[in-house]
Amino acid sequence: MAHDHAHHQHVRHNASTAHDAGTHAGHHAADFLRKFWIALILCVPIFFYSEMALMVFGIRGPEFPGWQYVALALGSIVYFYCGWVFLQSAYREMRAKLPGMMTLIAIAITAAYAYSAFSILTGGEQELLFELASLITIMLLGHWIEMKSVQGAQGALKELSKLLPDTAEVIRGGTTEIIALAALRVGDVVLVKPGAKVPADGKVMEGRSELNESIITGESKPVVKHVGDTVIAGSVNGDGGLKVEITTIGEHTFLAGVMRLVAEAQASKSRLQILSDRAAYYLTIIAIIGGGITFGAWFMLGGDTLTAVERMVAVLVIACPHALGLAVPLVAAISTTMAARNGLLVKQRVSLEGAHRINAVLFDKTGTLTEATFKVLSFSSLEALTLAASVNVHSEHPIARAMVEEARNRNLTLLEATDFERVPGRGARARIGTYHIFVGTKGGDDIVVEKDGKQMGTVSVADAIRLESKAAVDALKEAGVRVAMITGDSEATAKKVAGELGLDEYFARVLPEDKVKKVKELQGRGFKVAMVGDGVNDAPALTQADLGVAIGAGTNVAIESAGIILVKNDPRDIPKIFNLSRLTYDKMVQNLFWATGYNVVAIPLAAGVLAYKGIILEPWLAAVFMSASTVIVAVNAVLLGRKTL
Repeated sequence: MAHDHAHHQHVRHNASTAHDAGTHAGHHAADFLRKFWIALILCVPIFFYSEMALMVFGIRGPEFPGWQYVALALGSIVYFYCGWVFLQSAYREMRAKLPGMMTLIAIAITAAYAYSAFSILTGGEQELLFELASLITIMLLGHWIEMKSVQGAQGALKELSKLLPDTAEVIRGGTTEIIALAALRVGDVVLVKPGAKVPADGKVMEGRSELNESIITGESKPVVKHVGDTVIAGSVNGDGGLKVEITTIGEHTFLAGVMRLVAEAQASKSRLQILSDRAAYYLTIIAIIGGGITFGAWFMLGGDTLTAVERMVAVLVIACPHALGLAVPLVAAISTTMAARNGLLVKQRVSLEGAHRINAVLFDKTGTLTEATFKVLSFSSLEALTLAASVNVHSEHPIARAMVEEARNRNLTLLEATDFERVPGRGARARIGTYHIFVGTKGGDDIVVEKDGKQMGTVSVADAIRLESKAAVDALKEAGVRVAMITGDSEATAKKVAGELGLDEYFARVLPEDKVKKVKELQGRGFKVAMVGDGVNDAPALTQADLGVAIGAGTNVAIESAGIILVKNDPRDIPKIFNLSRLTYDKMVQNLFWATGYNVVAIPLAAGVLAYKGIILEPWLAAVFMSASTVIVAVNAVLLGRKTL
């Protein structure tokens, strides 16, 4: 558990730094806010002695000997203290040979500061100190808003990391003692008092209560827990007291698995994000080249050095690919958070991103559309049931367990079976005494019992259709999605279930190894297929499908083949995946369109293509537009979180 606690802290740390690792490495939102206020205050006296105040507003602060040097000193504080975060980050980008937005900001403020310092120190009066100070001030504010937005978007991991209590109340030697969570061991019995949090995964030994598992599973209603039921770490106890035996600790707990998946999803890059990163990189290169060309063109066309530097600084500022860099990651972080809150664990970002293109869903029947629990409906004779149960007494298959349970309920004496062997997709065989017994399907609705190859009885077993299945199928069909079912059951059983649920298509008598062929068949007919299964023998089909969804994962959150895992065993959550995917994709496209379109229009304007009409984009105004663009993208992304699935 000590290791898990370290992992728990590690994930908590990763949640807050995942985005910051690039642009804002080593910085905190509070740093940007503090420096913003300092820069804003220093902007006021610098403005009164600026060219803009004199030329545009006709005002000038009281002049005194050396006032230019005072202005330069104030500008130096803004550049070296307030602007240091940008210079530092630019150095990191250049060292990594990945020039980006920080490089652009650094070049812009350095050009403005160097020109102003050179001009003042050589006796000139032309300077860009106000442009420098206002640029840094607006950039600091924009970055602070961005960082706060990103931190808000990464709520899922932070919420999950807060779920575990710091201590557990363990019963040892007849007395209770409070121990640190890290000291908990498998087999410990803990006391979970009313209102307390469950410290680790376990099984109820004594007591009855209702537990709130909503943060973990998305299930809003409290779940009743009796003796023998499993409880999940982090769930909140209701009014009853429980004694819980700890069954899982460390990396293997449900919560640790969920946190790992959410962390992986937030770290994984989608196709659109890779596209936006590449676009931001090229935009940086274009901006640096464009800035140089702008300076050269203005200088050679007879403009003075001040004007040429101003135009260059404006181009560098306006081209900062901040909005572009934020457009996709912020939407992705928010959508992953929304998914976790709705009981959807996104393992692969690409899976969620492409889910809106799915137009066919293939459900594995058992445990997905129907209950995973089976019941014996009828049997031809007590001997047939006795032999069927005797062969399957050690089998883990749910149909086998149903026959054993029915035999035990009828107090039948089970016979000793040897040489037990599973027949994949059909049943099982074993030796009882001198006879070879086969129990399984042979094409009909019932399970046949054969003694030495001769049928001597049947057992009818069925699983009930889930109440939620009809609603899920109706919602999918309403959305224009083709709904199909795959099952190992007979044609008659499959047809009956398909009819009750209103399915478009079904595949009966499909062996586990042939499920993948049915996925390929649908894909061959031009469908984008989502395969929904319980993950037990569906791995190849889940991998082959355009989207693999593991349903009813329980505590097994490490189903490698699925792109998305449903925490609850509820098929009604499938349409939620498509809704979230569509919302996410729309937001990403909107943000990319805004971020790139804005630059296409703004860069030529900053370069001065309309200067002949008297339209000039000053560097400080360029900074306002750049920051506004970033904030618009951030706000648009945050609006996604307000949507309901």
